[in-house]
Amino acid sequence: MGTKAVIMAGGKGERFWPLSTPEKPKQFIELTGAGTLIQQTVARAAQIIPFRDIYVVTSREHLALAKEQLPQLPESNFIAEPAGRDTAPCIGLAAVWLERTDPDALMLVLPADHHIPDGERFCDLANLALAHAARTGGLVTLGIQPDRPETGYGYIELGEACAEAGGSGAGGTGAIVHRVRRFHEKPDRVRAEQYVTSGRFLWNAGIFAWSVGSIRAEIARLLPEIHAGLEDLAAQPSHAAMVERLPDLFPTLPRISIDHGVLERAGQVYVVPSDFRWDDLGSWTAAARLHKPDDSGNVLRGRVVADDCRNVFVQSSGRLVATLGVNDLIVVETPDAVLIAAPDRAQEIRRLAVRARELNA
Repeated sequence: MGTKAVIMAGGKGERFWPLSTPEKPKQFIELTGAGTLIQQTVARAAQIIPFRDIYVVTSREHLALAKEQLPQLPESNFIAEPAGRDTAPCIGLAAVWLERTDPDALMLVLPADHHIPDGERFCDLANLALAHAARTGGLVTLGIQPDRPETGYGYIELGEACAEAGGSGAGGTGAIVHRVRRFHEKPDRVRAEQYVTSGRFLWNAGIFAWSVGSIRAEIARLLPEIHAGLEDLAAQPSHAAMVERLPDLFPTLPRISIDHGVLERAGQVYVVPSDFRWDDLGSWTAAARLHKPDDSGNVLRGRVVADDCRNVFVQSSGRLVATLGVNDLIVVETPDAVLIAAPDRAQEIRRLAVRARELNA
């Protein structure tokens, strides 16, 4: 039973406009000063899985960019989606791709746009999740211990601890695998505070471990339309034939996330409470958290001058940006556009990205 990493890299990154664009979305951009996000994700996976067993699922439009940024991966390890259909079809496609050469493979599924500076701790807990998936045949996710009442994340409610996890010293990690009691949507502020105070809730990080057979079986049971399409692909005589079939078949599959489509309804779902530093970098406010602010709470990157300002995030890609007497602001300058936004509206920036594309069309 081999272990494969599957990196999901098909997102548009619209909340990181104007730095993130349709031609080069955020997973292919250097935001933290240590390589692009997808390069960091592959490097993290490579600590426990050889490059030859790391696969990337991305859009057809970004296939060449992914190959350019990840030359260490074999050509055949890049899977191009002809259309975005969310994570359930994406993961199903990867499972069928892997099944052809290793039907017993374990899958470690990772989004391409996460920031995880503690790679060693991540690897320890990912290995625990993989071991539990192999032992039980269940679906395992990593849940992040929350350090604030975040309203931008979904939450996982802990169920009972699993005796088979081996107690508090399982695998030398000090972590105990739990059953998932329930998944919860993004809460309002009051409910988020209740979740954090209770100690029974984790952030849903979207990092998964399971076998090819287990996820294929659950998709077959819970998402029959997607399963039918995957079976069509599996019936093709080769990977090359699958690639030829994809443009006609894949866009017809239902658009649904793996969380809603499978995990919230599957019977054997587990979570590993995880204490490594993590951020899904979903908005510019998340990017600001990666950098130490000055004494006035400002994060200033690039050619920036700020006078009498508090709690501002300013990033310049080249031109000088100057701010005076403003508070609680996001300013991002690129050669093509300038964004000025209130931090509490950062999740809505994708609306501006869509309107900007329409204006430039």
